[in-house]
Amino acid sequence: MPEAKPTPAPAESPRKFLNASLLDAAQGRMPARAPVWIMRQAGRYLADYRRVRALFPNFLDFCRSPEHVAEVTIQPVDQIGVDAAILFSDILVLLPPMGLQVEFQEKRGPVVANPLRDDAVIAALPDGDLNSELGYVFEGIRLSKKALGNRVPLIGFAGGPFTVASYMVEGGSSKELARLKSLLFSRPEVFTTLIGKLASVTSCYLREQVRQGADVITIMDSWAGYLGPHEYRSLVFPHTRKIIADIKAEFPQVPVVHYANGAPHLLPHFAQLGADVLGLDWRIDLGDALRAYPEQIFQGNLDPCALYASPQQIAARVKALKAEVGGRAHIYNLGHGILPDIPPDHARAFVDAVHEQS
Repeated sequence: MPEAKPTPAPAESPRKFLNASLLDAAQGRMPARAPVWIMRQAGRYLADYRRVRALFPNFLDFCRSPEHVAEVTIQPVDQIGVDAAILFSDILVLLPPMGLQVEFQEKRGPVVANPLRDDAVIAALPDGDLNSELGYVFEGIRLSKKALGNRVPLIGFAGGPFTVASYMVEGGSSKELARLKSLLFSRPEVFTTLIGKLASVTSCYLREQVRQGADVITIMDSWAGYLGPHEYRSLVFPHTRKIIADIKAEFPQVPVVHYANGAPHLLPHFAQLGADVLGLDWRIDLGDALRAYPEQIFQGNLDPCALYASPQQIAARVKALKAEVGGRAHIYNLGHGILPDIPPDHARAFVDAVHEQS
């Protein structure tokens, strides 16, 4: 894929922060206070997020409004006290530049109007002009950075190629990913073409996020756990590793986080991707992972449903996590995204417990 035309980095792109604990931990340094953030932290559990969201009947229109993106991006920093902001966006914003029409329907989630059903269409997928078609994402980064000042880092992100491909082929959410896995097993060369194109676009997209001010990059390959070890290693691993290598080659100082949900059997492969940090879901025993990979920085992995417990119970669970981590650098987080009906006070209790027990 031709490189997206590099655009100049913002005039003000501070790399020194009042609170750099997350960057320290991601780079293997022990911060004075343990860092914590929450996947989907800019979300429906916050009343102010719901207020802004209500302005946009169309979810993608919300994502395409940089001013409102910046507003909700910084809400959890101000209201929950997390140690990083994550850009509010969606992994499927890459689909329109590649010729797929996607909309988000109430109670159904994302629906792709023209899912990939033909090998020739996959071969002819356009790369897209990321600078013009996703300029609203990059403006959202610039505005978020301005609003944050130098308080905490900003996390940029994209979906992993397998996860994004699942929506492109299935046409939406799926319990089995049968169409995508059928493509993988019956026509692996076509599957490889699709994953390769997505990896190239994703690499360009993430590096442009860094140019515009993102301080950390997260690759969320949420559905990688649908694959067995052989299929992941042979057909997905090389492309994800290439994305990470591309980022590190251009921006060696920018930490890269890789996260997958429901994939404990793939942890040995994730550990070889070259990511600075591996995000773990709650199905993985954190102590086992720490012992198996003594040099790896991890993120996670409290069960999101643990936040239904009382603040006192949440604090006890954080204490148990900290006992497992011991003296290692670690980024505290949930094992998946926060649920929309979690009381904000409970999210704050999680963050406060991490900070107070440091």
